[in-house]
Amino acid sequence: MESVKVKQLLDAYFEGKTSLSEEKMLQDYFNNKTVADDLVQYKPIFAGLKAARAEKSSKVFVLPDTKSRTIKSWWYAVAAMVVVAFGVGSFYFSQPNYSQEEKEALAAFEKSKEAMLLLSENFNKGTEQLSFVGQFGKTKDKIFE
Repeated sequence: MESVKVKQLLDAYFEGKTSLSEEKMLQDYFNNKTVADDLVQYKPIFAGLKAARAEKSSKVFVLPDTKSRTIKSWWYAVAAMVVVAFGVGSFYFSQPNYSQEEKEALAAFEKSKEAMLLLSENFNKGTEQLSFVGQFGKTKDKIFE
């Protein structure tokens, strides 16, 4: 492989724009014994990558059982649905169902409540007028003394 093409592949490699086949060509070139003098500085990089690929771990890994985890999440979903259903059902059934007689009685109660409020407002206006009469009486007593 000529030196100019290798330099172009190296630039693309360091920018992350090479394909797997181009990277394989670079690895083959730098793992070969004949490397151009101006590219010798890159040889340790590819030698290190080759050594890292050959490494194997002797440690035994034990993975936790994932089956129990999925069962728990399934039960959580069921429990959440039951709670939501209970909440909606209790809200629906807590609404009062009045008979026609009870509805009429409630309407009559509301009308009588409005009438009592109107009477109370008018009574309060009359009480204000009486306070003026009381003031008039005190002033009259002072004058006739």
